[in-house]
Amino acid sequence: MPYAQQNPYYGMQPAYPAPPMQPPAGVAGSKGGINVPGMLPIEESYIENILRLNKGKLVEVFTTFENNREWNAKIFKGVIEAAGRDHLILSDPQTGNRYLIPMVYVDYVIFSEPIDYEYHFPGTVARYAPR
Repeated sequence: MPYAQQNPYYGMQPAYPAPPMQPPAGVAGSKGGINVPGMLPIEESYIENILRLNKGKLVEVFTTFENNREWNAKIFKGVIEAAGRDHLILSDPQTGNRYLIPMVYVDYVIFSEPIDYEYHFPGTVARYAPR
């Protein structure tokens, strides 16, 4: 049996037109944010990139763990060792402990010194596959 006879919707037009394709913000000719040379592009200013730029700095990370009877909120203090899309690794210089903190629990971060928001090498931007 031919496909057209099996599928009653074969050849029908959609009820509404598809939206026009637009280039991402910051691309020449597009609407949206403007990228400043040396700064994180707006579409790449994710928390993990900012934390990665500040590797080695002392921070306080405020976290919330829902439905936890022992402690609902906790503050981790330490030096940023690494940051990924879904995690942050801190080391506590006083105890030597290392913490792997899932980003989903991170509420905010306090830095004890100025925050780096620029790449130190012109044209260097972290590139990752879309989520």
